[in-house]
Amino acid sequence: MDRRAFIGTLAGGLLAAPLSAEAQPAAKIARIGYLAFNLAASPHLHEAFRQGLRDLGYVEGRNAVIEYREAEGTFERLPALAAELVSLKVDLIVAGAYQATLAAKNATKTIPIIMVAVADPVRIGLIANLVRPGGNITGLALFAGTEMIGKHLELLKEAVPNLSRVAVLSNPANPMHVIRLREVEVAGRSLRVQLQILKAQGPEEFDSAFAAMTRERAGALYVVGDPMFVSHRRRLAELAAKSRLPAVYELKDHAEAGGLMVYGPSTLDMYRRAATYVDKILKGAKPGDLPVEQPTKFELVINLKTAKALGLTIPPSLLQRADQVIE
Repeated sequence: MDRRAFIGTLAGGLLAAPLSAEAQPAAKIARIGYLAFNLAASPHLHEAFRQGLRDLGYVEGRNAVIEYREAEGTFERLPALAAELVSLKVDLIVAGAYQATLAAKNATKTIPIIMVAVADPVRIGLIANLVRPGGNITGLALFAGTEMIGKHLELLKEAVPNLSRVAVLSNPANPMHVIRLREVEVAGRSLRVQLQILKAQGPEEFDSAFAAMTRERAGALYVVGDPMFVSHRRRLAELAAKSRLPAVYELKDHAEAGGLMVYGPSTLDMYRRAATYVDKILKGAKPGDLPVEQPTKFELVINLKTAKALGLTIPPSLLQRADQVIE
């Protein structure tokens, strides 16, 4: 090849290279909506979700953008935040707990929604069934069924000698609690435990609820799982300690904040697993065809430091069954 032909070939190659590069489609960036009740209250859960995404190759700022929207502990803000995510045309919405999932459901019938840690989503009307949820919602259920209700009361009876009266703290703003209270009353009758049902829709109602527990001489406390209670878990633990009430909760965060006992699934694992749903939907799966996951393992966590402060001796048989003992 003579010099003139070589230069022509080289020039042609140089000109063609950028054109060829321009012809390559840019990699699609996943745009993920993330709707939360209170990010600051449980940062470890949200980090677990991000780690799950990284494990699957999604890196924020490179091939994924997460649009965070949080209600800062106010349920009433969730609908507007959900509508905002819809207006941004995100590829999907990850929603933590029932209230955020409901807000997302009311905001869109087309954008896929991945619920995380929602109790009994079939009975509260979010999905048609667990195997084929239908519609645009799938994800991870906190539990489905009534098995856990009786278990919490059984644990209290085992830990507290001669227990006959248990206070039950619920949130009337959570529709699931209406169902749960009916079930806990059935379990109470079965275990021959008198129940004192108390309600708190916000932290400003905690003091009066605990005053009523003291007045009625409750021997222990069962706190029904709720995002608002998790957000104020340290305050609840302090009030239980001040009232000398052994308490059982459904989510591990409560034990780490000073609560006596927790029995329930790992929400940390649920948030990490939520990333697998993100991956499947971004690759074309329809949410209505993806079965809802249920937890297969339930953890018993006992805070021995709290037990000692209450002057309570936890039976060795109960300690042996604990998955974690906090000392």
